[in-house]
Amino acid sequence: MSPRSTVNPEVNLDALPPGAIDPDALDLGVFSRPELRALGLGDADLRRKVRRGELLVARRGWYSQPEADSDAVTAARRYGALSCVSTLRKLGFWVPPGYESLHVRAGKSAGRRRADYCRAPGPPLPVTTIADTTGVALTCAAGCMRDDDWIATCDSAMHTLGIDAADLRLMLPRSNQLIEGMLLESDPRSMSGTESLVRVRCRRAGFEVEVQPEISDTEHADLRIGRLLIECDSVLYHVSPENYRNDRHRDRRSLTRGDPTLRLTYDDVLYGWDDTLADITAIVGAFGA
Repeated sequence: MSPRSTVNPEVNLDALPPGAIDPDALDLGVFSRPELRALGLGDADLRRKVRRGELLVARRGWYSQPEADSDAVTAARRYGALSCVSTLRKLGFWVPPGYESLHVRAGKSAGRRRADYCRAPGPPLPVTTIADTTGVALTCAAGCMRDDDWIATCDSAMHTLGIDAADLRLMLPRSNQLIEGMLLESDPRSMSGTESLVRVRCRRAGFEVEVQPEISDTEHADLRIGRLLIECDSVLYHVSPENYRNDRHRDRRSLTRGDPTLRLTYDDVLYGWDDTLADITAIVGAFGA
């Protein structure tokens, strides 16, 4: 992950003391008073910037820039941190549909103000920056997402960051039996969220699933169940005509070797899984795989 970008040109991350601001955290233009003090801004500086309109008071102890991310400002006003699927999506990881509402993790000062906060296992974690890191966000998301959805997002995070489950476990502030079980089902080799969902669901249905099987010296399929190759569309709409053509040529070559290819659309995986699984079961049975 690239270092935290800077919205405010006065922010010099290289000059910060260790731990002042998490270098892997998102910068959404909302800062706590301790963060701004670490940048050399005293109370008089903050009052002056507020008078000039360079900073806005999101709530007591938290300041936002005029161009700050609106979700982050809302999180500050709700006495929490942007977390869970909201942060994971902003970090660029794949999050399946169905989690569009704003997810905020409660800080210690949130008290009993709201009942719809995201929470990590155990006592509340402190809120020191407006957007949670990958590890904290994933920990909270384990309580908000379906387990197969969480595994798919976890796969995306590991694949994007170039790490494995052991590395990711070290990033989690806390864990529990649910999280540990889902980590065992995760796999950073998955190239898309839909591929992750198909892998997890097929294995839970009793199939032995091979990830990224080699089909030539330079090519891999997404998944293999016996002789059946499975390719998963990663987006709602198909890619370029050239890729479409190449995919069909590859399917034809695989079929000459006795390996049929099943191409699953985004809708097949996200919105028609029961029928899709029934078809996979029938095809595997028909080919004796």
